[in-house]
Amino acid sequence: MNSEEEFYDAETGLESDDSCEVSFKDALVFEGKQATDGSTTQPNGVWERRKVLPADMISRNNFSMWSVLKKCIGMELSKIAMPVVFNEPLSFLQRISEYMEHTHLIHKACSLSDSIDRMQVVAAFAVSAVASQWERTGKPFNPLLGETFELTRDEEGYRLISEQVCHHPPVSAFHAESLKQEFEFHGTIYPKLKFWGKSVEAEPKGTMTLELLKHKEAYTWTNPMCCVHNIILGKLWIEQYGTVEIVNHSTGDKCVLNFRPCGVFGKELHKVEGYIQDKSKKKHRVIYGKWTECMYSVDPKVYDAHKKAEKKAGANSKKQKQENVAEGEEADEMPDVQETVTVIPGSALLWKIKPRPPHSEQMYNFTSFALALNELEPGMEELLAPTDCRLRPDLKAMEDGDLDGASIEKERLEEKQRAARKERSKNEEEWSTRWFQTRKNPHTGAEDWLYTGRYFERNFVESPNIY
Repeated sequence: MNSEEEFYDAETGLESDDSCEVSFKDALVFEGKQATDGSTTQPNGVWERRKVLPADMISRNNFSMWSVLKKCIGMELSKIAMPVVFNEPLSFLQRISEYMEHTHLIHKACSLSDSIDRMQVVAAFAVSAVASQWERTGKPFNPLLGETFELTRDEEGYRLISEQVCHHPPVSAFHAESLKQEFEFHGTIYPKLKFWGKSVEAEPKGTMTLELLKHKEAYTWTNPMCCVHNIILGKLWIEQYGTVEIVNHSTGDKCVLNFRPCGVFGKELHKVEGYIQDKSKKKHRVIYGKWTECMYSVDPKVYDAHKKAEKKAGANSKKQKQENVAEGEEADEMPDVQETVTVIPGSALLWKIKPRPPHSEQMYNFTSFALALNELEPGMEELLAPTDCRLRPDLKAMEDGDLDGASIEKERLEEKQRAARKERSKNEEEWSTRWFQTRKNPHTGAEDWLYTGRYFERNFVESPNIY
């Protein structure tokens, strides 16, 4: 295995891009990189992460979502107890950690000398952070108050800790840091989930902050909206939409990305387009692609010329094409859209998604990264905090294919959590977080949950008994 296969998922071009120029002055078309320890091959003795789950995905064919949701239209779903069969065997804290699947983009940004070039790669990272949600229609387990998740990837040069810091409303905080003090990436997420009859909409409130320590730069942004269609009837499908604004607080550079909604005929499904401008509002690059596939960068003048030619060609063909829209359909049919990005000549490839494992559909549509998140490596259990979600009995039972056991354990844990809350109320005690505290985000000035440090000293004596 070469270093590119081991560390990068970006390539120098797509099959549809053979005739296009994809060079860039700072080699943003990634040509490979050595592993973090300096070697070019995986060293002997490294733990080989699992490639399958202990059991196949539990079938949902005999369960009706409508029986649960029919009284919940317009309500906040975090307050609704959902049957465990509609879950996937990961905690929401683990789902957050999937932002780190494309950490190589952060390493690349750290290595670049120009701020606009760095912004391009940070923008690609922001898009890649939601890529794992494609076709992931299972609901992650709601974290219990005080639940944690840690993730260390020596070969990719980072470690992460997350904690459920509030239950009503649910708030999750995470902090990832480079093992070589190159970057810190942290954020607070308090998703708002609402049911609208045919779909569930997730508004991912909370700010992502990426600090490139060598360059003394900080970038902030919020994630786009997410919608799962056909909750009641039909094939489930996902779209992301909304404007994501990435700000470099050190230079004033800004990247504005538009995650396009599906539209009437589905032509915009999965598309992302935007631009990078400096503090004087001069546009330097246009970013385009699909969050399910890849992202490119191109000169704004080249992009505008391409769009004009495309519009002219579209106007000629529009006269010959008529499409009908059916009203009152029983399901929101997913548009039949080919997953291919038309590459504009002169573009540079910033990021390309890794293919999922061939058995992914039987494994909750997990990526290779997600498949390993709940795995307990030899000796790990003795090192983990007792609050780590790998140790959750309901989650583990579901991963093992034991639906009845998962349901029983989920109900027991929820009742234990309610009883603990009543006891604190009776004694007039406030819940105390272990690893995060509310402070002002120094870059946005807003209240944020920030890491207090010391988790990896592994003093877990005062950890709450939540399982």
